[in-house]
Amino acid sequence: MSSKPIHRRTALLGLGAALATPSLLRAQASDVQSNDAFPQTEAPISNQPSVKRNISSFKQQRWQDHFDELGIGCLLADVESRAVHYWGGDGETYRLYPSSVPMSEELTKRGYTKVIRKAENPSWTPTANMRERDPSLPLRMDGGPGNPLGTRAMYLSWPAYLVHGTHDTRKIGRQSSSGCIGLYNQHVEQLYPLVKVGTQVRIL
Repeated sequence: MSSKPIHRRTALLGLGAALATPSLLRAQASDVQSNDAFPQTEAPISNQPSVKRNISSFKQQRWQDHFDELGIGCLLADVESRAVHYWGGDGETYRLYPSSVPMSEELTKRGYTKVIRKAENPSWTPTANMRERDPSLPLRMDGGPGNPLGTRAMYLSWPAYLVHGTHDTRKIGRQSSSGCIGLYNQHVEQLYPLVKVGTQVRIL
């Protein structure tokens, strides 16, 4: 007697899942088409495991847990979840972006700093430590395609530490930098006009 309701219920659940699947697929396809900042295929970076880039996997953050006041804005780089959070001084603006993070704990500087300078299409000068690790690096590189700083850079009060874009999209979501926090170029271009010189920054 009880087998019929079970089969009927199972059939109804199966039908509901089948009906829902096309709409889920359409939504996923729509998300991919509308946001090319999350590429579906890419060449691997040396021995780095793939990572989730779904925003739902990022840790929820509140500016009040990290800063005494909003001021002109607050920027939090969460190294563990590889995400950048930005809160505007208006109390309403909020942005969340996936990021690259330093390759090792030794290269990671944590604490409080601030944005002291901004640059569009920045030039790049590798530090002495970078050139020691890789002698093939140039002494300096002008802004443009191939420049590791991408299309925008925000310099921190810590020397040689920046929040910047990257032309190499494989790096986002991975431990791939020499200390900086990297963003997709399209994301750093969205963030750049919002972040003012003097914006508070915490690397967590």
